[in-house]
This record gives sequence, C-alpha cells and structure tokens, in this order.
Amino acid sequence: MKTTIKYLSILLLAGVMVNCGNLEPVNYADINTSIFPKTEADMQALVMSCYYPLRGNWWDGINHNSERGQMFVNDCCTEILAGKFGAQKMCHELSFNSNNIEVTYFYYNRTSENSGWTDGFANKISRCTLAMDAIDKSDLSQELKDKYIAEVRCARGYLSYILFDMYGPLVIAPLEVLQKPLQEVSLPRLSNEEMVKFIEDDLIFAGDHLPYPKDADYGRFSRGLAKTLLIRLYLHETAHDKTYYNKVETVARELMGPDYGYSLLPDYTTNFQYAGMNKSNPEYIFVIPNSLQGPNLGQWQIMVMPPVSDNLPAGWATVQSTWWFYNTFEPEDTRKTYLITEYTNTEKDNDGNPVVITYNQKNPGSYIDLGPIPLKYEIDRGVVGGQSNQDIVEYRYPEVLLSLSEAIAMKPGGSVTQEAVNLMNMVRTRAKLSEKKVSDFPTIQSFTDQLLTERSHEFWCENGQYRADLIRFDKLYDRVMMLNAGVAPFASKNKYVYPLPLSVIVDGKGKVIQNPGYTQ
Repeated sequence: MKTTIKYLSILLLAGVMVNCGNLEPVNYADINTSIFPKTEADMQALVMSCYYPLRGNWWDGINHNSERGQMFVNDCCTEILAGKFGAQKMCHELSFNSNNIEVTYFYYNRTSENSGWTDGFANKISRCTLAMDAIDKSDLSQELKDKYIAEVRCARGYLSYILFDMYGPLVIAPLEVLQKPLQEVSLPRLSNEEMVKFIEDDLIFAGDHLPYPKDADYGRFSRGLAKTLLIRLYLHETAHDKTYYNKVETVARELMGPDYGYSLLPDYTTNFQYAGMNKSNPEYIFVIPNSLQGPNLGQWQIMVMPPVSDNLPAGWATVQSTWWFYNTFEPEDTRKTYLITEYTNTEKDNDGNPVVITYNQKNPGSYIDLGPIPLKYEIDRGVVGGQSNQDIVEYRYPEVLLSLSEAIAMKPGGSVTQEAVNLMNMVRTRAKLSEKKVSDFPTIQSFTDQLLTERSHEFWCENGQYRADLIRFDKLYDRVMMLNAGVAPFASKNKYVYPLPLSVIVDGKGKVIQNPGYTQ
C-alpha cells in the first residue's frame, strides 16, 4: 500500500509545466509501471487525480463557485455579475492586466512569489498526459485501458478548453518532454489550429469510449459531457470559420437521440434545488457533487448574500448581478426566480428606535445597488462554515437545444427556420414564456440577439460560457461599455482573452508570446 501511494505521489508531482517557475523536477523513470498502476483500484486513483483540478474547491478547483473559480471571473465580464472591488470589478470593466493574479493565476502562478494561491491549472494538463501514458503501459486489458484513458482525456480536454477559451492557445508539453524533466526545454504556444485539434482529439476519443449518461455515475464524465464540450469548442471556432456550425449541428442532433436520454424538467428551478440534484434528473449533463466533507465545496450562497438582513442568511456580499440584466427578463420568466430583488433589515432610526427597512431597486442600499442578489440556487439553511451541500451545476440539456438552434440558422446556407425557432421555444415555454414565431425574426441578427438573451437567462452563474457567447458575436466590448455608461478606459477587444502571467513569458525565453494588447 505504501509503495502504491509513493508512485501515485511521484506521478502527480511529475505533471509540471515546462519552464514555468522554480518547480522541482521529478525523474519520470522512477514511476515503475510494473508496480503502479497495476490493479483497477490503481487506475481509479490515477483517473481521480485528473478530476481533481476540475472540482469545486476554493483552494485549487477551477470550477469552484467563488472568486477563485472561472465562472465568477467570466460572468463578471458580462451583465450577469458585477462588483465594487477585486476581480469582479476589473472584469466588469475589462481593466485587468498581466499583473493581476486574480485573472492570470488560472493559467499559472509562482507560489513562491504569490503564496496563498495555487500554482494554476495549465500544469494539470501535463498530469493528464502522464496519467494516460502510465495507464497505457499497465497490464490491464485494452478495454479497461480505453475506459480509464477516456476519462483522463475528457478531463484533459475539458481543462484545456476552459484555459483555451480564457487565454487562447496554450503551451502543451508533449509526452517525450515530460519523460525527461531534468532537461530544460522552452516550448512555444500551440497555433490555434493545433490547439483546437488537441482538444478535439481528446473529446472525440472520450465521446467514443465513455459510458452513456444512464450508465455513468452521478458526477462522473459521460459521453454526453464529452460531446457537449465538443459543441462548445466548435462554437468557439465559428467566430472565424462558420463551417464549424455543421459540426455543432451533427453533435447536437446526436445528443438529442434516445441513447442519451436527455430531456427538460417541467420546472427550471428544480435544477437548482436539492430535490433535483440526483442522477435521475434527465436535464443534467455534468454536475459537481458537493459535500461538507469535501473534496467539492459549495460557497456561492455566502458569496452573494448581504451581511445583515431579517429574512436571508448572512453572507459576504462580494458580488451582485446588474439591474440591466434583471430588467431584460420578461415578467413571467421563471429563470429569474433566484435573482433576489428585495430583502428587509431591522435597523435603528435617529432616536434609537427599531425600524424595518425594505431594500430593493428603488431603495437599494449598499448591497443591491448594482443589481439583485444572484443566488441561483434555493436558499440553503444548512450552510456550515460558509459551505453548502448543494451541487454545482455545470452543463444542462438546454445547451444542446440552443446550440442546435443557432447552428441551423448560422451554418453556411442556413436560415431562421421553424425548427430553429421551435428549439428556442422548448427552452422558453419551460420558463413559462410565450412561443416565438419565425416572423418575429426578420434578420439573422434579430434571431441571434434573442438566442444570446435566452442563453444569459438560462445559464447565468453556471459554467461561465456566456462571455464566450458574446465574444462569438463580437458583442462583449460594446456590452461592457454600455454597462459602464461608456466609462471603461482600459476596455478593448484585446480583452477578449486574458493576459498570460508575466512569469510564463519570462520562463518561455522568447518562445512564449503574450496576447496582443498586454505587456510583453
């Protein structure tokens, strides 16, 4: 048992990014594949190490629902979230730069220079590469190897896509370099084409070998997730190549088939209540299960609640939504249920007498002056130490429906058809809204504008992909300027990607080029 743990630890430490800080190298030859991984339990340990960076955890989980998670910073770039300090303010104004660890750390951070922060997530791509190699060299059957490698490739593709979407092409260390950690090698970033192929290959393999949703454990990867991530990758690329919409259409139609078993729940809000957080929910594509015992911990409620009130649990009020966003919802829309627009607090008047104050859009006070409280989930009265047992919802079936609707209209030769509108209406009518008609959309732009509205209303505070949706239609900059009343002096379209940390540029020794518009 001690030997197994030793080799697992070596493997995890070996997953380092080339030339990205003062990291101690590990000799890959020390991983004796005749000892580890050998059993199926060993395989599970390797696979779990690749899930680890994608979990929800404040310290080192990229999908945590706090300022340390990618959803927070990405949604803050849009009308969904706003704040008065920190990442929430700089992202809402697109004022971040290469010195702001709040946005650069997701890629990489020298912990010796910035203690209290994880070393970032690009390193974890190498961890997956080494895990795949170790599994491949084990003595298990090819069937079992494919099974576990599929999970690792899904993890690698998922993490790579998140970082690619945020920073552009990454530095990806190939296996032959990782196998010689004592030899210092400077590597350039991949080209856009190479980066897309790297992610696509991983997700296609995962989509061919992972179990269908009905056979996957709750919180584990499935074919549905791999193919949904493929849709997101292809949508990302449609900004400069509309033929990718054909791929979106193909994958989305497959996901609507009976083998996957996806459907919409009758009520939107059930997805964000304890009652709906289970494997039997046919709408979930990927959810991160939380537990007060870890390793996934939910913190969203305490992030958004005001510090004092009569009727709400106390929180830190670190971030708000925007009133502009709230006012875009139609009155009957159930998707705004957990955007809290009003609360009361008993305070003292000038004579010291208690008086109940109602805070709302007309009298916002300090905690809903930017917008309503973006709770997203039902109120959890069982929060302990700021942590909640409520699962973190990442991807749901409406992503497939709205993506297919967009692809039908936007593919080469496409148009706003009845089918495209019907797909949009599936999402709208579940939210208790009236159906749209083809005649409501005289132009493609009027249709895509409505699609963007549906996406923001459907997916706020879930996976952070609405920022990418606005970028795909070149609307993020204009939206930011509008939200800031035209006063955002550091905003530009260069901010469609975040800056790389300066340490990565320095360690790249001239081979790693900073994103345009940032300090080299």
